[in-house]
Amino acid sequence: MRQKNPPPRQPKAVVKGQLHPRNRHQGRYDFPRLIESSPELGRFVILNPYGKQSIDFADPEAVRVFNRALLRQLYGIRHWDIPPGYLCPPIPGRADYLHGLADLLAEGNAGVIPRGAGVRVLDVGCGANCIYPLLGHSDYGWRFLGSDIDARALDSARHIVQANGLGEAIELRRQADDRHIFQGLLAADERFALTLCNPPFHASAAEAASGSTRKWRNLGKLDPRRKLPVLNFGGQSNELWCAGGEAAFLRRMARESAAVAGQVLWFSSLVSKAANLALLKAALQQAGALEVRQVDMAQGNKQSRFVAWTFHEVAARRTWLGACASANAG
Repeated sequence: MRQKNPPPRQPKAVVKGQLHPRNRHQGRYDFPRLIESSPELGRFVILNPYGKQSIDFADPEAVRVFNRALLRQLYGIRHWDIPPGYLCPPIPGRADYLHGLADLLAEGNAGVIPRGAGVRVLDVGCGANCIYPLLGHSDYGWRFLGSDIDARALDSARHIVQANGLGEAIELRRQADDRHIFQGLLAADERFALTLCNPPFHASAAEAASGSTRKWRNLGKLDPRRKLPVLNFGGQSNELWCAGGEAAFLRRMARESAAVAGQVLWFSSLVSKAANLALLKAALQQAGALEVRQVDMAQGNKQSRFVAWTFHEVAARRTWLGACASANAG
């Protein structure tokens, strides 16, 4: 007999060192299927040292075409491209961030992940690739506002949105003042269940280039006879570095989040450098955040994490998410 009131569905547990269980990028990629749907990928496929099909992740064009094939096969995104030199993100890790945020919302919603357009999300620095809005809308039906200070990046993101008929789900807006993150961007009556951000990690172009060189050396790919890209996933200046680097950006985000605390349920950001965690948490305590969460993630040997914080009591969070559910029911 079917229960009239079944227990709420609990998010699946995350296993340390593995992708989130809802992540679509589990296991090895099926390259024959990827090539079938995106034939251009075929010319970039190589055999890795283990005799398995892969691509050369040191080739920016190969990574761009690979991402396009993944988005088409796994997410139904038929049209995706970025201008040369812009950040071409590793999609599995970006998906994990979104799934972690979905679990965070579920905690305040009787274990059920809120889905649909009633859940509005702000992507701070959506970039030319528009990855977070594309994945978040595909997986959860959320509605997004993507912001950026780069007009050309927004033009690229806007083309992706329009080409895929997602104009009602994804809005794009320029932050006209690069000294600010939230200030001057949001209308007074706007409300968001979440914000997310992939901040500029470095303090200068030289630091960003040095970081990429170190990554290639660690991966055993630094061959002096071979011309490797300066930045392994590309990126413009505002995507990769800012004055003061990640630490300064996170401090500014913590400070500005307090000023718009009534408009956002959960703020969040990736934190690339573990040394910046204590700095951010201290800034959030000073700003008056009521709860701060650190969520660790892993993709193979790569370790990452995001920090989320809220200025709302538990009861207020439930009310907020209840309003999201009511908006979808209506």
